[in-house]
Amino acid sequence: MASSFEIRAAVVDDVATLLTLVRELAEYERLSQHVHATEESLRESMFGSRPYAEAIIACADGESVGMAVYFHTFSTFLGKPGLYLEDLYVREPHRRRGYGDALLRYVARIALERGCGRLEWAALDWNAPAVQFYTDLGAEPLDDWTTYRVTEDTLRQLAGAFDRA
Repeated sequence: MASSFEIRAAVVDDVATLLTLVRELAEYERLSQHVHATEESLRESMFGSRPYAEAIIACADGESVGMAVYFHTFSTFLGKPGLYLEDLYVREPHRRRGYGDALLRYVARIALERGCGRLEWAALDWNAPAVQFYTDLGAEPLDDWTTYRVTEDTLRQLAGAFDRA
């Protein structure tokens, strides 16, 4: 790690940095075409009147080197909240220095402090370095669940079906 390293909660002034990191992550994941976030949408969604997600930023020698974005979930089986790690990203030149490990451990500590019963996230199957990183930390892949998603027109169609029911 760098001589000066810190992890801190993101604040509204970090929105431009967060968006830059999100775009870099999307490029790494080959998903840049799916990034529609703007500074305005992140500002409202993360720091507005009803925040939907939180973020932490890792800084080394005064430079932003990574981030984690997370939000609360709830487990009816546990009867407890959980945290979902939406994004964990460390910039390419700063990888393999312990920053990703530090970010994940920081989020795990937040989960415990908040009484969460679990911390969950997803990794792309082809991202072997990430999969290895997570399994080395003791995370277990869930092979018996399939993630489903609806977006845009399909989401509108699904919601519209409720109006007609």
